[in-house]
Parts: sequence; C-alpha cells; structure tokens
Amino acid sequence: MSPSPALADIALHILVFLFFAAFLAGFIDSIAGGGGMITIPAMLIAGIPPLETLGTNKLQSLFGSGSATLAYARAGHVRLSEQLPMAALSALGAVFGALLAAIVPGDVLKAILPFLLVAIAVYFGLKPNIGDVDKHRRMSVFLFTVTIVPAIGFYDGVFGPGTGSFFMLAFVTLAGFGVLKATAHTKLLNFGSNVGAFAVFLFYGVILWKVGLVMGAGQFLGAQAGSRVAMKNGAKIIKPLLVVTSIALAIRLMADPSHPLRVWLGW
Repeated sequence: MSPSPALADIALHILVFLFFAAFLAGFIDSIAGGGGMITIPAMLIAGIPPLETLGTNKLQSLFGSGSATLAYARAGHVRLSEQLPMAALSALGAVFGALLAAIVPGDVLKAILPFLLVAIAVYFGLKPNIGDVDKHRRMSVFLFTVTIVPAIGFYDGVFGPGTGSFFMLAFVTLAGFGVLKATAHTKLLNFGSNVGAFAVFLFYGVILWKVGLVMGAGQFLGAQAGSRVAMKNGAKIIKPLLVVTSIALAIRLMADPSHPLRVWLGW
C-alpha cells in the first residue's frame, strides 16, 4: 500500500509538529513508557491514515527505545549481551501478535486495558517499598524469559499501548528488579517488540519513511534526555511519572468515543 500524494509531500510545519511530538514521547517513554499516547494521536491529527499511523509509529519507536536502551547500557544498568535472548523472544512475540491482530478479540483488549493501567498506577503509587534496590525474585530467569516476555511482546504486536507499563510491572513484581533496573530492561525488551512488529508492517508496506525518520530523530533525542533524567533521579522520578502516565493513558483511551466500553454502555 503506497501513501497518498498529499502524504508523500507532507508540509514542513506538519513534520516540525511531529518531530516535537516525538521528542516529548521519547522523553516520557524512556522513563515510564506510554510514548504512543502522544505519537499516535499526533499522526492521526496530521491526517495520516490509521494503518500507516500504526506502521510508522513502530518505525519511529525503534529510535526512541533503541536510544534509551543504549543510554542505559552505557551506564551499566542493562547488559545487552546477556539480555539478547529476552529481546529476541519479545520480538518473536510481537511478530505473532501483529500477524494475528485481525483475529484476536481487540475490542476485549481495548475494554479492559484502562482498568489494567489504573491497577498498575495504584500498585506503584501505594507500594511504599518499591525503590531502586532489587528485591526477592518470584520467578526463575528461564521461566520469566519463555513466558512473560513473549506474552507482553505479543500484546505489543496486537495492540500496544501500555506495553512499557506491563514490562515494568513484570520486572518489579516477578523478577524482583529495582525501579531503575526495571526501566532499563523494559526499554530493551520494548525495542525487541518494536523490531518484531515493525518487520510485519514493513512486509505489508504501510511505513511512511519521511515521517517515521523525522519522528525517529525526535524520539532519539527525547529518549537520550529522558534516560539521563531517570538515571539521575531513579525511583523518585520514575514512580510518579509511571503512575501519571498510566492514568493519563487510561483516560486517553476512555475519552475515545469508539472505545468498546463506551459503545457497549451507550455513552
């Protein structure tokens, strides 16, 4: 599928708008996840069709998650060579998620997601002993890698919003990671799931390269800035931003008149 002539010659001021939207998304996403809450509406506002929006969003997300991963790795918060199997399984899960998106009950996912995000916000907001120090691991590395990681990657391929929050919750509650370490590993696995879903969208030819690369530059810079803030402040900034981002994403989803719950209830 090729973009329309209007999209091929997208105006400069629209590209500038999308660049700054991606910068903000990269900044927030590198700390607490939820960057798609900004980039996807921004692209839709710019007049980009939904399918091209999803495909192009995966392209520009690669730059943000990749940039944050490199920043955390350089600082020693994640060892890339040791975590590559997790990243590969996250990517594989996202491939199957993107391929099977048409037959997965997407309306059910959309309906329950706001409640899951609010639950995550409440957990991180009210749990006083969540900090930067690792706690007791509740699941073996192998079991976590072959079950939780591809499952969340699959979700990212099927739907996407809140993936970072789910990875964070899994790392903190099941792997026993401190908040900063969980954030660093979340970015690597999110990069993996972005790669997997991007490959599928690339196959279907729904990537707007000019838009994706411009936004990718914004994502890269925003993620570099955000990861530095996270590493400097640790749980003091990550926890509240994760809570706020999860609640904001839940509100954003429920504000959509086409949200299945609103349709079912006739709101």
